[in-house]
Amino acid sequence: MDWFTAPGYWLSRLVFQRALAGVYLFAFLGAALQFRALIGARGMLPVPEYVRYVPFRRAPSLFQLRYSDRLFAGCAWAGALLAAALAAGAGDAVPLGCTMAMWALLWLLYLSIVNVGQTWYAFGWESLLLEAGFLAIFLGNADVGPPVLVLWLLRWLVFRVEFGAGLIKMRGDACWRKLTCLYYHHETQPMPGPLSWFFHRLPRPLHRVECAANHVTQLVVPVLLFTPQPVASVAAGIIIATQLWLVLSGNFAWLNWVTITVALPAVDFTGIAGPPPAAAYRGAPVWYVVLVCAVAALVLYLSRHPVRNMLSRGQVMNRSFDVLHLVNTYGAFGTVGRIRDEVVVEGTTDRVPREDSDWQEYGFKGKPGELKRLPRQFAPYHLRLDWLLWFAALSPGYARDWFGPFVERLLSGDRDTLRLIRHNPFPDAPPVYVRARLYRYRFTTWRELRETGAWWHRRLVREYLPPTRLATPVSGEE
Repeated sequence: MDWFTAPGYWLSRLVFQRALAGVYLFAFLGAALQFRALIGARGMLPVPEYVRYVPFRRAPSLFQLRYSDRLFAGCAWAGALLAAALAAGAGDAVPLGCTMAMWALLWLLYLSIVNVGQTWYAFGWESLLLEAGFLAIFLGNADVGPPVLVLWLLRWLVFRVEFGAGLIKMRGDACWRKLTCLYYHHETQPMPGPLSWFFHRLPRPLHRVECAANHVTQLVVPVLLFTPQPVASVAAGIIIATQLWLVLSGNFAWLNWVTITVALPAVDFTGIAGPPPAAAYRGAPVWYVVLVCAVAALVLYLSRHPVRNMLSRGQVMNRSFDVLHLVNTYGAFGTVGRIRDEVVVEGTTDRVPREDSDWQEYGFKGKPGELKRLPRQFAPYHLRLDWLLWFAALSPGYARDWFGPFVERLLSGDRDTLRLIRHNPFPDAPPVYVRARLYRYRFTTWRELRETGAWWHRRLVREYLPPTRLATPVSGEE
């Protein structure tokens, strides 16, 4: 069946599978290390409470059948180990059916986490990882040549990611059309990286060039993915280079890395890969051909919703149209903020809270806080609490369900919650009161940086949460 496989893309497949397994590894590690405080049985948004009122048909997950923190941890660590094995090449060391089962198990485990993760997992890159992971199940291994249909479906995926993001920008904030959005974006993005200050301080004409280049990369280049080689490889290379630019300028979890990964199968590595191994020319089993054709038909059928969304004037971004996250719509930063507000959380051991009490500030790992602390690089690792605190600063409505439980856990000295933050100013005993205040942050100028050593400047905007204490004091309090 010469029409079914493309032996020359054997290296493209290998690089894609190893890279995707690496992204899966970071996703499962983040779940294993953060879930107890976020969605564990005693977490801020516990899974047991969620599955009590959300039926299986709306959120299919292994944890709908049974939940315990031990079981969740076991699934997350099993996913991490399986991802590490696939990244090391285990998929090519077993028969085709076993390889597909390994990728399917990886997808099922992560789907089970996402579908009970609630607001902590309501990010577009969760669906993007699941959609790419689903297609990876049918990409085969060293026993067969890469299926042409799946290679095209991966191009269709990266097209939707880029083109959808380009459309949402042109239809959204006017600053994208005026080429001025990057005057603000590097400063106001959810989690700046160590180079974001320098990107923000680039000359404004260069920001306009960045913005125009972004439009070309997202609205023109993706169309070229469907052209013959070497044009398709050049298009994929431009997309990859643009994503690496975003990696340098901010922390977007694994969004950029999984986009790079999905673009890799469009690259023709024939010139550097050498001749395909003999196994790549073997005829694919009939059952495999039938299954791949059925999956391709399913994806095309489900694509009607994302296509309709892209053509709509009311386009939405990052939406799943099926509970299995098989075919989704994507997009980012349809609106760019002009100012940056941050929720600063403080505690005191004073029995009567006053403005002049000894308020001590909690330090977070990724979000801005201490003025002289240069933002750190965390991506592709995802700091979910830090990301949600950025949304909380935009509007208290984004934090309505979890911010109160978060404060309660600070007041009780919950160890799992304290592991999510960088600095706990109360190492010996929890505070009596916790409050939150909203500050307006901005990057300092070159002169301010030289004079003060501070990367940020801030001023108080308003109270976010008044001093709060536990209704039932912890043991030892009066």
